[in-house]
Amino acid sequence: MSANDNNTLPPFAVKWTNLAAPALGAEALYASDDFFAPKERLLSAPPAVFIPGKYDLNGKWMDGWESRRKRRAGHDYCVIRLGLPGVIKGFDIDTSHFTGNYPQAASIDACLCEEGDPSETTVWTALLPATKLSGNSHHYLEIDDARAWSHVRLNIYPDGGVARLRVYGQVACDWSNRSNGDLHDLIAVENGGRAIAWNDAHFGKPLNLLTPGRGKDMGDGWETRRRREPGNDWTIIALGHPGVISRIEVDTAHFKGNYPDRCSIQGALVGDIPDEALIAQSMFWPVLLPEQPLSMDAIHNFAAEIANIGLISHIRFNIVPDGGVSRLRLFGHPNKD
Repeated sequence: MSANDNNTLPPFAVKWTNLAAPALGAEALYASDDFFAPKERLLSAPPAVFIPGKYDLNGKWMDGWESRRKRRAGHDYCVIRLGLPGVIKGFDIDTSHFTGNYPQAASIDACLCEEGDPSETTVWTALLPATKLSGNSHHYLEIDDARAWSHVRLNIYPDGGVARLRVYGQVACDWSNRSNGDLHDLIAVENGGRAIAWNDAHFGKPLNLLTPGRGKDMGDGWETRRRREPGNDWTIIALGHPGVISRIEVDTAHFKGNYPDRCSIQGALVGDIPDEALIAQSMFWPVLLPEQPLSMDAIHNFAAEIANIGLISHIRFNIVPDGGVSRLRLFGHPNKD
């Protein structure tokens, strides 16, 4: 987290991954009704927008999920497959732009499906009790539950529209069945990697560095503002599992006139220390990858250049002086001891 982040965000919304992000494979599977606005918009990555005067065949176009006015008993709901199973830390139920048509309340259930999606026999567990909603508002709701889940069900009472649902959590990754001899991308979000601090993320957050695949455009990466003072930009990333790094990949896909001139990486094995305390410490971590030149719109692979600093759990990725990087991969052997 940096000073540039919105100070009104609760810690869980900054610290943890949105498990319901389409970029991770999340999908809205079923809605009891989505007459006015389709369920798929509920998970859209950009903030919801309002377009005055825009209508479709069913009525006013709204950027979210909206059911019709219910004329019978019951309530509407939407079932969502999380992109990655995980321990849920909190929700953002966002009713932006829904004023006279938002639900009066919402609750959320969850389930864990080892294979496939929920069926009629699936047992759901209540995670969030029925909670009062307001129109045109973000509702940040923290959850204290240590179990991992694969799906959530958003219930709205009785009907109406929700612009976005974010499900923040810790990715559940079982390392017990992985061989010590296999190489894994230890900072990949699907392996539990997470960005925990950065000095600037004006155009794109560091979490994008860890997501699957190559970036689709410049918005799908970590990009800082143009630096007008001495120094360089940086982000601190926690590995999904401690390990020894043997190959590093830095991808500047789509960044052409704004890629960093150089980059370097420091690393350390960190104990049980609060994330906030790592920022000052990281300046003195050993160098894992000495400063390397970067070029535009290219994948840069490093192996021989990597220093032998042993087992690490965190890295500090430095870009000099500023700019954008699409993806960062750290391939290594996880420590099972």
